[in-house]
Amino acid sequence: MENKNGLPRTYLLKPGELTLKGGNKREFERVLIRNLEALLRFTGAAVSPAQGRYFVHSSEDGAEKVEEALSRLIGISGWAKTRVCGKTPEEVLHACTETAGECYAAGIRTFKIEARRTDKSFPWDSYGIRSRGGAAILDVWPDLRVDVHKPQTIINVEIRDRAYVYGMEHRGLRGLPVGTAGRGLLLLSGGIDSPVAGFMMLSRGMKVDAVYFHAYPYTSEEARQKAARLAEILSRYALGIKLYTVGFTAVQLRVKERAPEPWSTVLLRMAMMDCAEKLAQKTGLKCLITGESLSQVASQTIENLTCAQSRIRLPVLRPLIGMDKEDIIRKSEAIGAYATSILPYADCCVIFSPLHPVLRGTPRESEALYEKLDLTGLIEEALRTCTVETHREGRPGRQS
Repeated sequence: MENKNGLPRTYLLKPGELTLKGGNKREFERVLIRNLEALLRFTGAAVSPAQGRYFVHSSEDGAEKVEEALSRLIGISGWAKTRVCGKTPEEVLHACTETAGECYAAGIRTFKIEARRTDKSFPWDSYGIRSRGGAAILDVWPDLRVDVHKPQTIINVEIRDRAYVYGMEHRGLRGLPVGTAGRGLLLLSGGIDSPVAGFMMLSRGMKVDAVYFHAYPYTSEEARQKAARLAEILSRYALGIKLYTVGFTAVQLRVKERAPEPWSTVLLRMAMMDCAEKLAQKTGLKCLITGESLSQVASQTIENLTCAQSRIRLPVLRPLIGMDKEDIIRKSEAIGAYATSILPYADCCVIFSPLHPVLRGTPRESEALYEKLDLTGLIEEALRTCTVETHREGRPGRQS
């Protein structure tokens, strides 16, 4: 069946959390459609919103790219390939049996039907659609059975401007559309945690750019490329990310030379926060984002986290603060970052790590030690010479 756009395949998208919004709901919808159209660029697909749903119309040749794009769209609760037909009982029943056949071919053996009728001129009410649709399916597919409590799939029938029938719904990324909650700067290391933190803030609607601190030759070019690859992965969900690479060798050597060894990691984190805040203010970003999880390592005790941000006035967001490592790893795998994150190239947070780090520093002592390092000029020079790469939807960055 062709849809009204003359294209043979239609996908129905269900909005997520934005349905709970009030007077600003339309702005959230506008951003979601803009993001959807950006992800579908070059696929030949068309987008049409209608009554709390969004429809994507695609050619068969472009279907694979469309489905891949929908899997990366933040802001929808689910999506499904959908049959579009006229609003007659015969056509609706035929669409139900065809959809059930696809489910059967996929190994599904139990189902139930849910129906929604916004056009009350259709001759059957929701109960009638469910009962007649179920009977038609069982006549054609006698090996299927109805399970209203725990079905393997739900076949949905929606009677709108036309009839829409779909099963085997795919779970969406949920959250809020990227670009509805301001802009933040992610402190991106080469590890597992920070890319997940970036994704978590993307899923809350925040537009994210990233900064990576590079200490060549103590950190390798491979480590820098690893960070760039992680930014590239995040850009698949963010619809573009800027990655700022800041040369931090001079700062790190100053910390090593002048700081008491147990304090070196905490003071380095303070320097990174100081530098990141200056970069954020320069580029109009409104907060810092880190991948810290409470007590995961010595620098992430509540006391040391307090020291690290003691000089910072911008908000510091830590979306992983209450997550354990297994949860973080699962999320890293889900977004496609884990295989890159575990590549054996150390970032600058690892080098020169003290054998016995301070565990419970105080802001008064940390700030006094930090002032003695006299890092202002080194940080300003690092920012002056930093480079920026723009990553767009998973494509390699373009440096400027």
